[in-house]
Amino acid sequence: MGKVARDAQYKQIRSISFDLKTLCTATNNFAIQNKLGSGGAGMVYKGTLPDGQEIAVKRFSGASHQGITELGVIVLIAKLEHPNLAKLIGFCYEKMEMLLVCEYLPNKSLDNYLFDPNRRAQLDWRMRYMIIRGVCQGLLYLHEDSQLTIIHRDLKASNILLDKDMNPKIADFGLAKLLGSDKTHEITRKNAGTLGYMAPEYYNKGQFSKQSDVYSYGILVLEIVTGERNSEFEGSSDALYLSTYVWKHWRNGKGLDVVDKSLGNLYEQDEALKCIQIGLLCAQHDRAKRPSMSQVSSMLDGPNEISEQPCEPGYVPVVDNTTVISSPEQEQAPFNTYRAIQERETV
Repeated sequence: MGKVARDAQYKQIRSISFDLKTLCTATNNFAIQNKLGSGGAGMVYKGTLPDGQEIAVKRFSGASHQGITELGVIVLIAKLEHPNLAKLIGFCYEKMEMLLVCEYLPNKSLDNYLFDPNRRAQLDWRMRYMIIRGVCQGLLYLHEDSQLTIIHRDLKASNILLDKDMNPKIADFGLAKLLGSDKTHEITRKNAGTLGYMAPEYYNKGQFSKQSDVYSYGILVLEIVTGERNSEFEGSSDALYLSTYVWKHWRNGKGLDVVDKSLGNLYEQDEALKCIQIGLLCAQHDRAKRPSMSQVSSMLDGPNEISEQPCEPGYVPVVDNTTVISSPEQEQAPFNTYRAIQERETV
């Protein structure tokens, strides 16, 4: 890499980097009262920058550093603008702390509503369908419309943030990977993600692709329609997972029986059936049979009758709703470039 390219890279990285002291001050030293949520990969805190801008700060746990996104991908994602993506503002990598900074959204994440018996009623059918469509558009942008192919790798209800009008925004790009334009998939030795949302080929073989994100989207759609969490499903003695439970009802012509009971009869039956069908198509075991996000978008905006019929969904054994990072071998640390910059500044 020549000097001009190195200097350009340096400027890009510095433009989105935060020092740890600033983020500690912004979050009041990561005070418990500023905690917005938590997961296997770390915790999220609300913060306020000196200029008054409100932010959300994800503080990764030590083990989750192994699967973190490469710095170059973070720089690229920070440039993206889409109504259904939470804006990534920057990062901090200092004193073995890894943090991502993104825009703060007042209604927090989808799981705070969807899986809360008291708040679930706020998600009427119109809102749920809007969220399903919005997440589709955000993922379509990452996969096809951004001129890049970005694989999120951890799409789930807790990573869907809601703005003041309850519009969904895909967040938490801490595990995102860039897929080469000439590749259909890649293999990683770090199959990081969340049990219950991970595609079988990704969990078993470390194979990630647009189709592995599509699988996660399918599970999310089924959760939105049913109000049940896939990883904690206890609704049937003959189906251990939400996806297989829904598929058995669908196959027997009883798809509407799985729709969230909190909706009563206040939902569009044809739309609900279409969403169930789309969710099952996306969650099929064979990744080659899953639709692309552009096809999903066409299905959502098109007629309620879809000709394609889903096969039995794939699933990964789930202990609980946790983020897992398995790393049989150490790969090159993703922030070597940033370390080099820090060393350069101390010279």
